[in-house]
Amino acid sequence: MASNDSERPQVRFFEIDDSHLGQRLDNFLLSKLKGLPKGKLYNLMRKGEIRVNKKRIKPDYRLEVGDMVRVAPINLAPVADKPVVNDGLKELVQSRILYEDDALMVINKPSGLAVHGGSGLSFGLVEVVRQLRPDEKFIELVHRLDRDTSGLIMIAKKRPMLRKLHEALREKHGVKKIYQALVYGAWPKHQKEVNVPLQKNELKSGERVVKVDTEGKESLTRFSILRQFEHFTLIECEPVTGRTHQIRVHTQFAGHPIVGDEKYAPNFKNRNAKDFGLKRLCLHAARLTINIDGKHQVFEAPLDDDWREAMNENLTARF
Repeated sequence: MASNDSERPQVRFFEIDDSHLGQRLDNFLLSKLKGLPKGKLYNLMRKGEIRVNKKRIKPDYRLEVGDMVRVAPINLAPVADKPVVNDGLKELVQSRILYEDDALMVINKPSGLAVHGGSGLSFGLVEVVRQLRPDEKFIELVHRLDRDTSGLIMIAKKRPMLRKLHEALREKHGVKKIYQALVYGAWPKHQKEVNVPLQKNELKSGERVVKVDTEGKESLTRFSILRQFEHFTLIECEPVTGRTHQIRVHTQFAGHPIVGDEKYAPNFKNRNAKDFGLKRLCLHAARLTINIDGKHQVFEAPLDDDWREAMNENLTARF
């Protein structure tokens, strides 16, 4: 029986518009050619079966408006249907959008929601937002928060905004993030900062942990005390650098890990904290200051009700 020509793989063409200006070619194609392994993509580039403006091209090429990307006929594995986010979660995320314009969203992320799908999760915050805004061509995370950390997170709706914010974060100029954390014990008044290098490690189980290591990357966090309780301290944290788990590891290094931190705080302390109604990681991105294109914006998100009420009702305040 003759095969149907319509089922044969066809040459694909992609014309680049300003929503993909500056994006790496390999990342662009991985988003367009769902199911294509990264190794096969690079092999196609080496063979010249992927070209830009009829020329051979390298994976790290930055796309320009008007570029024509040609992909030779290839077979792609079937892509599973996108998971449907339930209405309750969409309503929750919608209610926590604090700011939105044509290029940027700022959301007060709830604790327990990952920022993106993967590692066994079918979806995260960014997938929820894409379903809330199906007509938007471009929705990408500007930065990340750990799954159990709540608070302010930026999502770009235009690639130029994403590039500007990434540059601001990289240059440590134009974006300032302030967190609040409830830690175990009495945080010393003289402990104004922790400046120790951090190194990412991966255990055999695949779990990622971060440790203080002289071979690690420079990492600096500034601290100040907000409230002192009998066995806990509410502190303000400014991560000057932006390393993975930075605040969590720096507070642990100082001898005062964050309440509810299952990775860096002792289990017995976390069990005791639950008796006070503190049943989550007590780390919250509380304030965000953005200075981009001459525009000064400040966003604030109060502590979630469950954390604030447990702290105010069950902890004995000293000041």
